[in-house]
Amino acid sequence: MIRFILLQNRQGKTRLAKYYVPLEDSEKHKVEYEVHRLVVNRDPKFTNFVEFRTHKVIYRRYAGLFFSLCVDITDNELAYLESIHLFVEILDHFFSNVCELDLVFNFHKVYLILDEFILAGELQETSKKAIIERMGELEKLE
Repeated sequence: MIRFILLQNRQGKTRLAKYYVPLEDSEKHKVEYEVHRLVVNRDPKFTNFVEFRTHKVIYRRYAGLFFSLCVDITDNELAYLESIHLFVEILDHFFSNVCELDLVFNFHKVYLILDEFILAGELQETSKKAIIERMGELEKLE
């Protein structure tokens, strides 16, 4: 199960945070700080999986952004690494080469995209085509 998803820049500013487990605000800030410190200083030659408390953080860096997922220790790391890439591909499709400012100014669309393939901390849809079609239908309603 996914505990939380964080999108952070190199300076540690959180651009998107979605929690699937209840945490106090102070604990959320602490977690965001700790995850950033954990992933930003890692050597690029190391794996994209790192133990975090009693869970695992799977992360991937795209340009200046770190996409981090915290999952159960027994979950499949490669499946979640691919889900991060799927998320970025879908963002690229909607924002034509997504950048940090797209996430800041269109955060509501980013959350909609995220909600289309992750539900209650579990991957629900892995088809890029299906997600893009569904997002197209939602845009027609707006």
